[in-house]
Amino acid sequence: MSDSPHRPGDQSHDGLLHQDDLPEGWYLPSRFPGERDDDASAQIDAVLGYDDSATTDSQLEDQRTSGENETIDGRWRYLEHEATHTRIMIRLQRQPLAVPEEIRITGVIYLPWRPGDPITSQLLRELPTARIEAAINKRLFAMKRTETITGGKIVLPSGHKISERDLLKPLGDPKKVPDFYELVALQHGRLTQQGNANPSATMAEINGVALSTAQGWITKARERGLLPPGRRGRAG
Repeated sequence: MSDSPHRPGDQSHDGLLHQDDLPEGWYLPSRFPGERDDDASAQIDAVLGYDDSATTDSQLEDQRTSGENETIDGRWRYLEHEATHTRIMIRLQRQPLAVPEEIRITGVIYLPWRPGDPITSQLLRELPTARIEAAINKRLFAMKRTETITGGKIVLPSGHKISERDLLKPLGDPKKVPDFYELVALQHGRLTQQGNANPSATMAEINGVALSTAQGWITKARERGLLPPGRRGRAG
């Protein structure tokens, strides 16, 4: 997630959620959950005991280096409904081991307009979580996945298809290969999925290019929204 400076209360500063991702009638207030100007997602996770499977430093480190999608770095975002004034908080979590990578909603807190009002199952069913999730991924990741009889294939924006088994082959010349940076994102995602500690170095080796070249490809893929922002303390 991005740690760049942003104006107080700007919930869209890291690019995970924009107003345009929300269905009609919902809006993104200029304040974070808890009526705060700053992002308190980590504190909310802690108060809720969101992940009680990792509590010690060693358990947290094991979680960071595991081959499973992480629960760390989730981001809580606060939404309101214009007509009913319903308030909800959704937890956005990137899934780096999915190919293509995606953002999922991994938690919901529902707050009625008037404190103490009852919550019904009908109200919960009407929450547009699936629509929000789909809109985010459509904006962030241009690629889509399709299943075929012979296995999974990924359909690129140009219409070209690639098999998952071909993701770790040389990508070719960025000036000649359609969807080159989508392929960069897919190759990076597959290496991350396999637990590679330094995907950029491995990509340089696969493609026979300098490390700086592979890092430049990854940077351009991030700039195009095909990969999420990098995180401090992590190679690749």
